[in-house]
Amino acid sequence: MSSRTLQDNLFTGKIGAEYEFLRLMCPNHALLAKRVGETVGAYRPGEALRGFEIGCGTGICTLALLAARDNLTLTAIDAAPAMLDQAREHMADYVSAGRVTFQQADALEALKALPTASVDIVASNYAVHNFLDDYRDRVLAEVHRALKPGGLFVNGDRYAIDDRAAHLADTQETVRRWFKLFREIDRLDLLEDWVVHFYSDESPDHRMYFTPSMQKLEALGFAVSVDFREGVDTLVKAMKA
Repeated sequence: MSSRTLQDNLFTGKIGAEYEFLRLMCPNHALLAKRVGETVGAYRPGEALRGFEIGCGTGICTLALLAARDNLTLTAIDAAPAMLDQAREHMADYVSAGRVTFQQADALEALKALPTASVDIVASNYAVHNFLDDYRDRVLAEVHRALKPGGLFVNGDRYAIDDRAAHLADTQETVRRWFKLFREIDRLDLLEDWVVHFYSDESPDHRMYFTPSMQKLEALGFAVSVDFREGVDTLVKAMKA
């Protein structure tokens, strides 16, 4: 199964239709979306920027990006049409103003279609960890190629804890918290789909360990800094030389 087909399957059905539940399940998702927006807002102040967002989902991070920077024009892509429909509805004014274009697309193919050194910003929030390892490596290489010199890749995401025992404990606590939450709101049907998705995230060919991931970015030619890390939830800034 290709990475694109896998991603389409993960975010169809109840997950894609009710993705806003992620705000309850992972409070740091909204926090990191806000921080991604603030990071882009502070980058090269006063300059008009062209940006590209990987895996925009329902537009939680897209909105943070656009609200933080009124001279940013953004192309936001996702493979899941149900979530794109929600994003277009939530941000109809931004679409009408020409500030954002939403596209249903495979991340790697959309990046490969960008000219070399053509965008100032590539942003993502809780999307890159969903990719298979080899596919992710190719996506990040294309991010580097597509960015202008001095361009910024900013990613709020789940980076697995290098200590395997500590990561397992964090994973177990997450699942326990989800069971409590979904019992309280009487949505065990939705819990089932999210747990199945979580098993995919935690499979060996998906798990994105922190230190090796930073090393891969540096090997591509990025200068990397980490602005936030709490458990697995991390904000990474990578500047192209």
